[in-house]
Amino acid sequence: MSRRRYVARGVPGGYRVWDNRGRRWWGDLYELCPDDLTAELNGAADPERLTALLRRYRALKR
Repeated sequence: MSRRRYVARGVPGGYRVWDNRGRRWWGDLYELCPDDLTAELNGAADPERLTALLRRYRALKR
């Protein structure tokens, strides 16, 4: 199995998405683990689906 590019890592206060290739954080701090978001980023990376997932996770933060 190949190494995943995007992984969710636990940080104080929640989770952040780490980009292994770019070696930097991607996106915002999430309170819940963004499993479906990281799966989409590592998979098809459909822009419409990513936008919907980002909106959903931002709404959960409020």
